[in-house]
Amino acid sequence: MNMDNEGQMHIDYLIGISIFLMGIVFVFTYTTGLFTPFQSNSDEVTLIADRISTNIIEQNMSAGDPLTTNLLNGTKVDDFFNNSNSNYEGVINYYGMNSSYLRYEFNITLQNITAGTLDYSTGKPLPMQGNIGQTKRIVLVRNQNTGDEVRAILAVRVW
Repeated sequence: MNMDNEGQMHIDYLIGISIFLMGIVFVFTYTTGLFTPFQSNSDEVTLIADRISTNIIEQNMSAGDPLTTNLLNGTKVDDFFNNSNSNYEGVINYYGMNSSYLRYEFNITLQNITAGTLDYSTGKPLPMQGNIGQTKRIVLVRNQNTGDEVRAILAVRVW
């Protein structure tokens, strides 16, 4: 009587395990690139847009109330948008968006939330393609003559 007690792997088992492992590798390889179209490499321009919006709101247009950082002076808002429209290159240089290697463009809008109107706009028109960094902030614009406050959205876009 020939008793064969040695453990041997069958060829079917080896083929099945190898197909299973290749399937697992394929799934992990495929799912890492699954969300790539939803990712953007516009982190740099988004950071620039955020820095500019913070600078504009807290320094250039601020009403001077340290407890309400998003309260804007209506006169300073008018002055900023009028100066930006007439001196675009000066604004680019002031915010450090022009260097010998890179140049960034911007578009800044202020939209009245209550009325749904676009009150102010400055900068170049948005490009049809490319990475655009955007920051939106809700602000209060105080009319210095009447004391009325209007809620608005300040959108800063950089590319």
